[in-house]
Amino acid sequence: MSELVTGEAVALELRPARLPSRALAVLLDLAVAFAAYVAVSVGLVLGTASLDDAARIALSIASFLLVLVGGPIAVETLSHGRSLGKLACGLRVVRDDGGPIRFRHALVRGAVGVVEILMTFGVVACVASLVSARGRRLGDVFAGTLVVRERVAAGPASSVPPPPPWLAGRFSALDLSAVPDGLWLAVRQYLTRMRQLDPQVGWGMAERLAADLAARTGASVPSDVPPAVFLAAVVQERQVREARRAFGNGSGAGGAEAVPGTPGPVLPDPVSSGSQAAFVPQDAAPVVRAPSVPPASARPQSPEERPATGFVPPA
Repeated sequence: MSELVTGEAVALELRPARLPSRALAVLLDLAVAFAAYVAVSVGLVLGTASLDDAARIALSIASFLLVLVGGPIAVETLSHGRSLGKLACGLRVVRDDGGPIRFRHALVRGAVGVVEILMTFGVVACVASLVSARGRRLGDVFAGTLVVRERVAAGPASSVPPPPPWLAGRFSALDLSAVPDGLWLAVRQYLTRMRQLDPQVGWGMAERLAADLAARTGASVPSDVPPAVFLAAVVQERQVREARRAFGNGSGAGGAEAVPGTPGPVLPDPVSSGSQAAFVPQDAAPVVRAPSVPPASARPQSPEERPATGFVPPA
């Protein structure tokens, strides 16, 4: 599956997971954890037969905390939010801003999960997930995390939306030479998938990408331009510059170009093309010089020619 990967290795097209998939992932994780706990308990019983009751109780409590609490915390920390159950269900735990979780996030989730999942048999977690708009349980709220769907159904490929016409040429003076290809890729993929993101997460990502792009170009993001619109305008400016480098000024390769409504053949301008003037017989039809036609990207577009855009100019 094609994924939008940021500098923090987080796919951008992910969506919040709902209760059924999360419950199935938790059940799979608990089944694995209890199987490991039973195996450890049997080993402790066989290995501590010579100890007294107090030592065996202490070892039992330690094994419970180590396997059922410390195990999931370690797995989520090392796998960046992908436990065995979440991996099977295509889920992942991320931060509210879309970044990968760290040890403190997994620790808070695991500590609160002892109460809302183990001690209450998941009742508190289910109620909290149903009440939350993004399906978060109490552990996610306290840890500042979110469980998202990592695998989504493949849809038709979308293109980068064009910026609004009132931004045409506004960023033509930006220096784009210092922008790395990885940042261009992240910006382009964000623009193609921004309608699939959660609005709050998408806005935060647009602000970070716009700040990174502004830092590379040495110009700040205008206050009257939303971050996503700024990204689309700069991407279009880069495409225009690449088209000019690839195709020159948009004219043919020194060949004659017909001008509608003019009699006789049209010869290339010897001054602009660098060729010498051709001999024309006196009885030939009148000739005209081909005017210098500016490239299509540099000509002003009429309102009918301008493509529709999903961006709305600020009031």
